[in-house]
Amino acid sequence: MSQTHSIAVIAGDGIGQEVVPAAIECLDRVAGVYGISLDYEHLDWGSDFYVRHGRMMPADGLERLGRHEAIFLGAVGSPEIPDAETLWGLLIPIRREFQQYINLRPVKTLDGVASPLASREPIDLLIVRENNEGEYSEIGGRMFRGLPQEAAVQETVFTRMGITRAVHFAAKLAASRRGLLTSATKSNGIIHTMPFWDEVVAQTAAEYPGVELSSELVDALAAHLVLKPWTLDVIVASNLLGDILSDLGSAVTGSIGVAPSANLNPERQFPSLFEPVHGSAPDIAGQGLANPVGQIWSGAMMLEHLGHAAAASHLQLAFEAALRDGAGTRDVGGTSSTREFTDAVLGQIDILPRR
Repeated sequence: MSQTHSIAVIAGDGIGQEVVPAAIECLDRVAGVYGISLDYEHLDWGSDFYVRHGRMMPADGLERLGRHEAIFLGAVGSPEIPDAETLWGLLIPIRREFQQYINLRPVKTLDGVASPLASREPIDLLIVRENNEGEYSEIGGRMFRGLPQEAAVQETVFTRMGITRAVHFAAKLAASRRGLLTSATKSNGIIHTMPFWDEVVAQTAAEYPGVELSSELVDALAAHLVLKPWTLDVIVASNLLGDILSDLGSAVTGSIGVAPSANLNPERQFPSLFEPVHGSAPDIAGQGLANPVGQIWSGAMMLEHLGHAAAASHLQLAFEAALRDGAGTRDVGGTSSTREFTDAVLGQIDILPRR
C-alpha cells in the first residue's frame, strides 16, 4: 500500500468546521508515527457556498473529488436551507457518482461514555447499509400542487445486484467476527420489495457456510437493539432501514457524537467518503463544545481503508484512552472543550506504543 495519500477535505457546516481540524491534527500525528503522508485539498463547499453560488459544490465538484483517494467530510446542513438541497446537492451525488454502495457504521460501547441502558454488557456490532438505491431512489414526483388532491409518489427500487453486493460485504465481515448476520426486513407489510430483499439475502448468505443468518422484522429489530444489542454482530439493511437503525445504535451506546461512518466503494475504483453521523449541530457551533470523536473515528476508518490498519488501531486506542481517562466532552458527561479533548488524544497518540 502507498504511504502517500491524497485526501479531499470538506469541513462543511456548523461543528464540521471545528471537528474536522481537530481530527486532522490527530490524523497527522498518528501518520507521523507510521511514516504516512496525507496530502489534503481543503474545499469550502457546503451551505455558505450555497448562499453565495446557489449550489452546494461547483459544477466540476465531482470531477475534482474523483482525483483523490478519499473524501473526509465534516457535516452539512443549515437551518436556513432545506435539507433536500444540502443533502441532494452534495452527499448523495458523491455516494452515487463514486459507487459508494456500502455505508458502514460501527456501534460500540466506549469506556467513559455512559450508555442509557441499564445493562453493562459490552456492545460491539456493525451495521452494513445498502447505500445507493432502495427507499432513497430519485423516482417519483408530485402533482396537483396546492390543490386538495395534491399527491406525492416516491418509488423504492431494489436490484438483485444492489442487494447481493451489500450482503457479500456484510457476510464477509460476519465471517471475520462472530459469524452472526442479521437482516432487517419488513416483508410482512411491504409486499414486493422486502420479500425480494429476503430472497436475495438468503441466496447470497448461503454462500458463507460459517455465517448464521437470521431475518428480523425491523420493528422487532429496533426493540432488539434496545433490549439486547450485545447479542448482535453484523446487521445488513436497506438504505432507509439501515439509516434509522444505525442512529438508534449510536444512541444506545451513549451519544451520537461519537458515531463514525464510512461510505465505501469496496473495489477502490473511486474515492470513499468518511464522515461522522452527528450532523452540523448549529445550536452548539462555534462554542468549543463539539465532540470530535465521531470525526476522529471516521479518520481511523479512512486509514484502515487506505491500507494502514496499524495506524488506524493506534488512533482508535488513543481516543478510547482519552475517554477512559475522563477527558470527554459535555455530551458524554465530561467537561472538556473540543480543544482539550483533542489535546488529550494527541497526548495518547504520543505515549501509546507503535503497533
